[in-house]
Amino acid sequence: MLRPAVFLDRDGTLMEEVHYCADPALVRLFPGTAAALRRLTERGYLCVIITNQSGIGRGLLTEAQYHAVQAELLRQLGADCIAASYFCPDAPPTPSPRRKPEPGMVLEAVRDLGIDLARSWFVGDKAADIACGALAGTRTLLVQTGYGAETAATPSEPAPDFFVKDVAAAADVILQNSDAIRP
Repeated sequence: MLRPAVFLDRDGTLMEEVHYCADPALVRLFPGTAAALRRLTERGYLCVIITNQSGIGRGLLTEAQYHAVQAELLRQLGADCIAASYFCPDAPPTPSPRRKPEPGMVLEAVRDLGIDLARSWFVGDKAADIACGALAGTRTLLVQTGYGAETAATPSEPAPDFFVKDVAAAADVILQNSDAIRP
């Protein structure tokens, strides 16, 4: 049986925006994030991180530094909150089917984890996150953390289904509009 997922951007959505974060000591979760992800997983959602990491392609951080930051993020979120993480190191303007707004990483997760996109959501703080979710066929939520307060849909970009304060509020909306079942 396919399971629903909540795809989550990382920087500016789960943790405070640190431009090209290369230092695990700078990882700071937004308040309520870990508890929100636990609520989603308890209701049967797979939480999956989908993150562009162009700093690697730009030479501003190494893949090892990315993995160290990611390990600290996962430690702070707690065990079993995240089913999988996908990252794209490509820098623009290099064409890439994996770099958001393209849905390549989401489609990899669908293949790897058996995800039902029609019952899934994408949460992020940028127009590229919303476009990625829309292209993949999920419902979308724009958080007002990170770049979210500055992000507005343009006529060439899809508007999010919901605007919310943060990941905790996103979890509330998802669960109120959910048909997920307990695993």
